[in-house]
Amino acid sequence: MRSVRRAPAPTTRTSSRSGPGSLTTTQRRLGRDWRLALLFLAPTAVLVGVLVLVPIARSIITSTTERHGPDSVFVGLGNYLALVGDEQFHTGVANSFVFTAYAEVFKVVLGLAAALLLHHRRRGRALLTGLLLVPWVVPTVVTAFSWRSLLDPIFGSVNTLLTASGIGPLLASAQLVDSWPAGWLSDDSLAMPSVILVNVWKGVPFFTVCFLAGLKAIPAEEYEAATIDGASAWQRFVHVTLPGLRHVITVTVTLSSIWTFNNFDLIWLLTQGGPGDVTAPYVLVAYSKAILQLQYGAGAAVTLVMLPIIGGLVFVLVRLLRQDTGARKPPRRLRTARWAGTVRKALPWVVSAAVAGLLLWASPQIFWKAAVVLGVILLIAAAVGRVTSTLQLRGGRRASSLVSGLGSGVALASLLAFVLGPMYWIAVTAFKSEGQVVMRENDLWPTPWTLDQFGALFTNQPFGRWYLNTVLVSAASTVVALLCAVLAGYALARLRFRGAQGFTVTVLITYVMPGALLFIPLYQLLIGARLTDSLWSLVVTYPTFTLPFATWLLAGYFSSIPVELEEAALVDGCTRLQAFGRVVLPLAKPGLLAVALFTLTNAWNEFLFAFVFITKDEYKTLPVGMQSMISGDVVPQGQLAAASLLVSIPVVVMYAFGQRFLTEGLTAGAVKG
Repeated sequence: MRSVRRAPAPTTRTSSRSGPGSLTTTQRRLGRDWRLALLFLAPTAVLVGVLVLVPIARSIITSTTERHGPDSVFVGLGNYLALVGDEQFHTGVANSFVFTAYAEVFKVVLGLAAALLLHHRRRGRALLTGLLLVPWVVPTVVTAFSWRSLLDPIFGSVNTLLTASGIGPLLASAQLVDSWPAGWLSDDSLAMPSVILVNVWKGVPFFTVCFLAGLKAIPAEEYEAATIDGASAWQRFVHVTLPGLRHVITVTVTLSSIWTFNNFDLIWLLTQGGPGDVTAPYVLVAYSKAILQLQYGAGAAVTLVMLPIIGGLVFVLVRLLRQDTGARKPPRRLRTARWAGTVRKALPWVVSAAVAGLLLWASPQIFWKAAVVLGVILLIAAAVGRVTSTLQLRGGRRASSLVSGLGSGVALASLLAFVLGPMYWIAVTAFKSEGQVVMRENDLWPTPWTLDQFGALFTNQPFGRWYLNTVLVSAASTVVALLCAVLAGYALARLRFRGAQGFTVTVLITYVMPGALLFIPLYQLLIGARLTDSLWSLVVTYPTFTLPFATWLLAGYFSSIPVELEEAALVDGCTRLQAFGRVVLPLAKPGLLAVALFTLTNAWNEFLFAFVFITKDEYKTLPVGMQSMISGDVVPQGQLAAASLLVSIPVVVMYAFGQRFLTEGLTAGAVKG
């Protein structure tokens, strides 16, 4: 998974033992450190150019062709014009929009609630934060498998628990579901809300961690001043917390929207776009045309026609991440400043109203259901806040603390049950016997505990080979990303050269560039190089998403290291390379560990490229191998649960030990605007 980090300033102050007068003409033109910058940036520039920029250019060319037998014929804008009347494409775009909009709303609400609950806790905050991170770090294939099993209309535990508690029939009577028991992933009216629910479950931890970092950055003096002025808890939230988190919320939502809009693996693993095309996003339409129908031009056109939308989001993100509130702004006329301030305040409301209107038009059935659920959540929170504020005003501090603590405890317990429930189900299912799994006896507890599922997993499936493939590919791509990112990140943070700002923006753009835009041209490139169905196809292509991220993150770490330490080493006689190796790198160990953690887990969990590029069992990675274990309606739940446990444990352990570096990565300038 990725982290939110503000793009570092392309150049910083560094002293030089030679004055400006000693610079050569070339140095004045290209920058004092252009030679070293060229050396440091070359590996990253080559990889980004070959694996991202060239494939995008090739995709544009491919989109103007049409395959006729073995030949490709130039058709100009024919593929784009065909999309105007393509109902499948229209449905895919609408599905992507609906999926993204609802998911982002609930991730903001639940993420902010979780962050506020954790921020005010004095004990156990680190442990609780680590537990909430579990859905974010487990592989997507594990997420999809667990929720598919839990949402099964006949054997799933969700229907069983909701029926036993009486909530299920209540949902049916309130017409939130059409019938009971509900067919969550097979019902046309419930499939999209169910997929959104799973995406929210996986995304809330990311929002929680980002908002926690933002809350830590709000000065305590602002809350103290508001309290002295008589502001209630709600007024402090509205006038201090929300303005303080405005930048964090905007950046997080924009970045998450890019990822969610281009989501493929979660939807494919849950529903494969069904029933019918109810949940099929535009990325699945592109995959169907390019890979299944071998119409590369039509598939490329589907991804490229969405480029303006992605480009707009990327432009907003670049502007946000390059904000420097410490920089002096040129004076403006009072009237212009007032007009700009009015527009800035009104813009969020205008955007919200526009999105709400589009959602009401695109998905009226989902709209009112989501409004009811969201309204219930907000009413409960408002009621608890009102009771607490009333008790405080009446002088009942003890009663106020009791109500506040009880409300926070119940909310936190509910959140943890929602977050950890699917992982608990995986853990207990992995240790059940096959008979218990089939008969659904003692569903929430193994009776007896057994290791039969683990034995069957290694006997019936090449699971050991998949595991080894994943380890090799993840390790190799991490090493490549780390080596190149260390050099490029240092150059962007410390060296002075012309084009630093442009390179920084390019890195940011490639960082958020969706895999949906790249998998078609990369697939063609690998076919031409005869690298498909080999581990090299993954080692070569994984830097498209690991390297830009690693470069961006390390550039931020290098910028946070005091430049005076490096200057002192230069004064003592060290060369630039010696100062880099002896001073900067040792101080950047937290950043190096964070980059290794993120890139390794990103490669470990990757599905789309491995799914498209690999078809032979002996070369599959864990996510694709586990998906291939499901044959039609035959789902080996016990073996999949055992595999999910073995796949998730290394990632969870790594994040448990690296949680401090994750938090540091988000607080050391990552989300401060």
